[in-house]
Amino acid sequence: MSSVQPPSPRVTDSQPSTLEGWLERLEQQHPVSIDLGLERVARVASRLGLGPGGEEGQLAGRVITVAGTNGKGSTVAMLEALALAHGLKTATYTSPHLLRYNERLRFDGEESSDATLIEGFARVEAARLEGEPVSLTYFEAGTLAGLWAIARHRPDIAILEVGLGGRLDAVNVIDADVGVVTTVAQDHAAFLGTDLEGIGREKAGILRAGRPAVLGSAALPASVHEVATSLGAQVHCLTSEFSRRADAEGWTWQGHDAQGGRLTLAALPDPDLPLDNAATALQALALAGVSLDAVACRRALAEVVLAGRMQWRGNWCLDVGHNPHAAAYLAERLSRRYCTGRRIALLGMLGDKDADGVVSALADVIDAWVPATLGGERARPAAALAELIRDRDGEVLTLAESPAAGAAWLEAYLNDDDQVLVCGSFFTVAEVLARWETAEPASSTLSRQPRGRQGGEPGRDE
Repeated sequence: MSSVQPPSPRVTDSQPSTLEGWLERLEQQHPVSIDLGLERVARVASRLGLGPGGEEGQLAGRVITVAGTNGKGSTVAMLEALALAHGLKTATYTSPHLLRYNERLRFDGEESSDATLIEGFARVEAARLEGEPVSLTYFEAGTLAGLWAIARHRPDIAILEVGLGGRLDAVNVIDADVGVVTTVAQDHAAFLGTDLEGIGREKAGILRAGRPAVLGSAALPASVHEVATSLGAQVHCLTSEFSRRADAEGWTWQGHDAQGGRLTLAALPDPDLPLDNAATALQALALAGVSLDAVACRRALAEVVLAGRMQWRGNWCLDVGHNPHAAAYLAERLSRRYCTGRRIALLGMLGDKDADGVVSALADVIDAWVPATLGGERARPAAALAELIRDRDGEVLTLAESPAAGAAWLEAYLNDDDQVLVCGSFFTVAEVLARWETAEPASSTLSRQPRGRQGGEPGRDE
C-alpha cells in the first residue's frame, strides 16, 4: 500500500458524527436521486487515490463487477460464499439494502461497522470539497466511500454489484478484472429506455478490453456480444463456453479456468438460488484465477444465504423481484412447492414499475392478493394495484395502507396451511422483515426454518 495518504478528515460541527446523520445528509446534498454519468465520480475518485495510477493502487487482488437486470444479488452472494470457502479475503459492495445500510459493504462475509462507513463518508466529503467542489448523489457518495474502504482493506477479491445500468454507474469507475452480465430485461425505463439492445449496451459497459467477460444468459441481446467483441474481451457465454446440467446427485458445472483448461464439477447442491447464476459465479471465479476445489464449492453452495430472494420463513416467502422477468422465475419456483391451502400475495410496488406484468406473471400461482401502498415520491397506492389485479380476475382480500399493515392483517387471517408471498419491491420486503425483527410474531406460521433466508435507497433497484 502506498505510504502517501489523503489528508485525514476532521469531524467538525458541520459534519455528522453518526451513520444515520451521514445518510440523512447525503440524501439532501444533490438535487436529484439519480444522475447517471462518471465524470463527477471519476474526479472525486482521483482525489481519493482510487483507480488506475491512484495512490491507493489496485482495489484488490482481483475485482469482479456484476451487472444485469435480474440475478445480480444472487450471483454476488454465491461469488462471495465460494471465495470464502476457498480461504480468500473478500470485500463485497452491493445495493440497495433491506434493513441496515451496513449490509451494502461486507468484509469476509460480515457487515461493515458504522465506524468504517463514517470514515469513508468523511474521506469522500473531504475529497469532493478539495479544490472545486463536486456534487455527488447518495449512491455515488456511498459507492466511493465503499470503494475507499475496500482499498484500505486490500482483500484478495472484491465483488462489486452495479446499481443501475452499467456504463454510467458509479461502480464502473473501477476497472474490473472480470466483468459479469447476468440478464437483460426491461426495468428503469425512465433512465435506460425500453429497447433491449440499448439496455444491453449499457450493461455491457462494465466490460474491459482484453479481459474476461462472463455472460450469464443464453438470451442476452446481441448488443452485449457486440460490445464484448469490439473490446476484444475473452467471452464466456452460458450454454457455450460454460454450462450446467442436472445429474443424479444434484447438478454438474462445466467451464474453463483462466488458462483455458476444461473444468468439471459434479454433484453440486441446489443453492435455492437460480442455477444459471450459480454457474456464472463459478465461471467468473475460475477466470479470476481461483483454482476451484469441488469440496469447497459444494460447501459454499449448500450454505449460501441471501435475504429477500426466495427467503422462506415458515409459510412466508419473501422475494424482492419487481419486474416481470423476476416474477416469472419466482412463479416457476413456487409452482414446484406444494401448498395444501391458499397462496396469497402481499404485493407492494413503486409507481414506475411494470405492475401489470408482475401480476400477470404471478397470476397462475396466486389464489388471492393483498395489495399494499408504498409511500414516497414514487408511490403506488394499493387501490391502483387492486384495479390491475381485478382486471385479471384476481381476488383482492383487502387493501393495506403499508406492507407492515398487510402483514399484520394476514397474520390474523391465515390458516396453518396457507402460504404468503411478499414481493414487488425491496421496500415491501424490508418493511415486513423490519416488523419481524422488532418483535417475533406469535403466529406459528412465522416460525423459522433451518434454511430460512434471513435478512432502498432513492432511485436504485427497488
